[in-house]
Amino acid sequence: MVNTVLVVDDEQTLAGNIQDYLGQQGLDVHVAYDGESAIGKAERTRPDVIVLDFRLPDMEGFQVLEAVRKSRNCHFVLITAHPTAEVRERASQLGVSHILFKPFPLAELARAVNDLMGIKREARSQGHTDTGFVERRQSRSENFPLQLFDGSWVLADRRRNGARPPEPDDDQLLTGE
Repeated sequence: MVNTVLVVDDEQTLAGNIQDYLGQQGLDVHVAYDGESAIGKAERTRPDVIVLDFRLPDMEGFQVLEAVRKSRNCHFVLITAHPTAEVRERASQLGVSHILFKPFPLAELARAVNDLMGIKREARSQGHTDTGFVERRQSRSENFPLQLFDGSWVLADRRRNGARPPEPDDDQLLTGE
């Protein structure tokens, strides 16, 4: 029996990285980018676990959870970039036992999903340990390079609340070499 996961996140790069990573763990992974399509996919694919973003373009993640639970009893992992006390409390009331704050290591998400499915993770025979695929570099500026699961790099931003970007720092170049 293949364990099925539905990833619901409007950030397509993140959703694709999660799909690839969990797929390599031997899971059958489907993706939806908004709440309405997630509800439909949940009925068709019958997932064991739904990895659910709190903020979706058409509704809150909790609305998806409540709609899916009317016809399917499955587990949820909530992922959010906005970990407010209200979100955590509501998730707890709805029986969501795993909440991950963005950005998070993909290995941490895989552990949560496997835990909810009752899958014991075995040590890999290649001899390397699974430490996660999100790597951060320290920097004095507001921007910092962030390596994604697929090996690509993006320039992430530490700013909050619409702060103005700093002037260019020509001493710090991101060359990819």
